[in-house]
Amino acid sequence: MTTRRLFDRDEALRRLETRLGPLHAQLRLGMEREHEAQAFGQGLSFLHLENLPLMQAMIEIALRVTGTYWRGRANAGKVQVRRNIVRLANLPSAFDGFTVLHLSDLHADLSGPAMQRAAELAHGLDYDLCVLTGDYRGRTHGDCGPCLEGVARLRESLRGDIYAVLGNHDSITMVPDLEALGIRMLLNECVAIGRGGALIYLAGIDDAHFYRADNIEKAAADIPRGFVSVLLSHTPEIYRQAAHAGFDLMLSGHTHGGQICLPGGIPILLEADLPRALGAGAWRHAGMAGYTSVGAGSSVVPVRFNNRPEITLHQLVRGALQ
Repeated sequence: MTTRRLFDRDEALRRLETRLGPLHAQLRLGMEREHEAQAFGQGLSFLHLENLPLMQAMIEIALRVTGTYWRGRANAGKVQVRRNIVRLANLPSAFDGFTVLHLSDLHADLSGPAMQRAAELAHGLDYDLCVLTGDYRGRTHGDCGPCLEGVARLRESLRGDIYAVLGNHDSITMVPDLEALGIRMLLNECVAIGRGGALIYLAGIDDAHFYRADNIEKAAADIPRGFVSVLLSHTPEIYRQAAHAGFDLMLSGHTHGGQICLPGGIPILLEADLPRALGAGAWRHAGMAGYTSVGAGSSVVPVRFNNRPEITLHQLVRGALQ
């Protein structure tokens, strides 16, 4: 799989137009060309550190001067498996115990040691479905090839059905290559997941944080009333919309849990417009369960402090909250 040739630009664009339709592809590509490197004023938050190279350099210099840089680099590779129980009162009995492997914020071209460790961990896990919640690329613009090659290597350690969404670091031109790897991208779409004659629905939205390309209404349009539904969104910032659209569970990433945190895991910055309680781990809002992964990779500077990277196993359990 790692030796598969990436599509050249013309072929990728042709496949993208076939996948999305010419108008949708044109609109999405136009948004990227106008905003992909914008540092201020675009999207849900005003400041985007990932688009400020000088700020990135200053952070790295400060860490090197204080002698903490290499410790932070080592921390960034110490990916752990976290487990989360999700209790859903209307979960079909056939799905009781259904387990979802959740990976987020790979930043595969910047996070080599973390990707290797994540692959080792994922290879030995037992799960029913795998989902990826965006940010496959380290930077927000430029060549997608290195990150796609990193994702392809990780893909070899994953099995079964894999569904994914794009993040704010990702280009829509990555979709044909990701889908050629057997990763079904959900671009404001939903699919039915069957087990033992029962169904639940999995929906995914395009990036809501930076490009504002999300459309929850479209993603949820084909979900019948009364069925359990799970939403994949790169950012948890749209938690209110998701809850009021009737989703039972939302899986997200984006925040990195702060990535550089004070002792006790207290984030300095989340780079997201949301309550801090929703910045990492399990949470609930208006009856909807949610989980924000701190991610497997690292962004801006490849370091972590007081914040271990993760891949997550979510086990769906039939029953009300205790």
